Amino acid sequence: MVAHQSVAKTEWLEARQESTLVAAADRLGRLEDPIKPDLTGVTLIQVVAPDHRVVAASPAVRGLPPLTTVWPSPADPEQDVRTCAHQHLGCVNLAAQRVSNAADSNVVYAGDPAPAGSITGVIDSIFVIQGIALILLAVAMTWKVTGRTLRPVEAIRAELAAINVNDLSTRVPQPVGNDEIARLAHTVNGTLTRLEHAKDQMEQALNHQRQFAADASHELRTPVAGLRAQLEEAQLHPEDTDLKQLLNYSLRDVDRLQAIITDLLLLERVNTGTPQSRTLVDLAEIVRAEVARRPGRFPVRLDLAPDVTIDAVRTQIGRVLGNLLDNAERHARRSVSVTVRREGDTAELIVDDDGDGIAMEDRERIFQRFTRLDAARSRDRGGTGLGLAIARDIIETHGGTIVAATSPAGGARFIGRIPLAKSSQAGRSRTASPA
Repeated sequence: MVAHQSVAKTEWLEARQESTLVAAADRLGRLEDPIKPDLTGVTLIQVVAPDHRVVAASPAVRGLPPLTTVWPSPADPEQDVRTCAHQHLGCVNLAAQRVSNAADSNVVYAGDPAPAGSITGVIDSIFVIQGIALILLAVAMTWKVTGRTLRPVEAIRAELAAINVNDLSTRVPQPVGNDEIARLAHTVNGTLTRLEHAKDQMEQALNHQRQFAADASHELRTPVAGLRAQLEEAQLHPEDTDLKQLLNYSLRDVDRLQAIITDLLLLERVNTGTPQSRTLVDLAEIVRAEVARRPGRFPVRLDLAPDVTIDAVRTQIGRVLGNLLDNAERHARRSVSVTVRREGDTAELIVDDDGDGIAMEDRERIFQRFTRLDAARSRDRGGTGLGLAIARDIIETHGGTIVAATSPAGGARFIGRIPLAKSSQAGRSRTASPA
């Protein structure tokens, strides 16, 4: 469009310039006939009188009638005209200009045949070729840029296709930057991390279930087998059976079965994270209540700091203390002690005995299920092998830890640490601040 307009403007400009020169020659009385064009691009020139008589003309239109009937007025002395009135000339572009503003002024027509289709066709062909070349270049560049841009997407797709459900540790390549593809890779890696974490949790849950089934079958087998043997013996020899003794042995085995099942169910509830409401609990009050209700083989010495408050499930913390006291009383020689104190932002519950103590290499193993350093003695004294495992799991669900150490008397010491309640921490901070 710009090229066509440029050609047209050039033609009209040359026609106007030629008409202006011829009009000036007519006014000065220097008009010649035939008229010799001053501009090579303008070949059709006529000077027409008011009576439409051709006064002078260029050789190309000599002897022809006026090229157009358009007659510029004094108010509009110059006009551009396109006419196709003469068949042998075809269509022409003319500049019509009055020689003067007088009523009897001549009019000059100057122009040239309109550009043939070949001229505009050449221009159009050039631009079509350029347009096709530019389109092909744009397609090639788009293909190349798109391929380079989508290459990371293909790498992400290939990596995702190679990932299987058994191994979610692989991550897709993450391009440098913060564009859409980099954010996509970041999101995919985040999703894979969450899936891997969920898979690990599922595996842990399955392992807990398998461990629960294995522990239950292992520990329940012995009392069930003993109970069955006693009943079969009584069935085979009823006359030699002491009924009272049989009932006592059977009830003892049933009690053991009940204790194991109760501990297993509690341990499973703690491990599966069954939600229970927590309240502010004074650790010293729990110790006093638990020690008061126990008959105990030995007197329990208490060293309890006041206002050691934790946010906990009261019954579970009571069970932790009960299990630690049971373990201490089974192995103590003469005394058991319980200490409650603060240590920074942590509440410490310490249970000591004066027994044989725990070897360094066994201090982590004793918190595993059904671990007994002296299995026969523990069974005789009523232990299920789950007490310390329950204590550890309960304390860990409260955000704490429990470790085994050596007591001042040379026996075993168990130290349970649980975070203090926030209100208790704030109260301690205010107490410690200077007046």
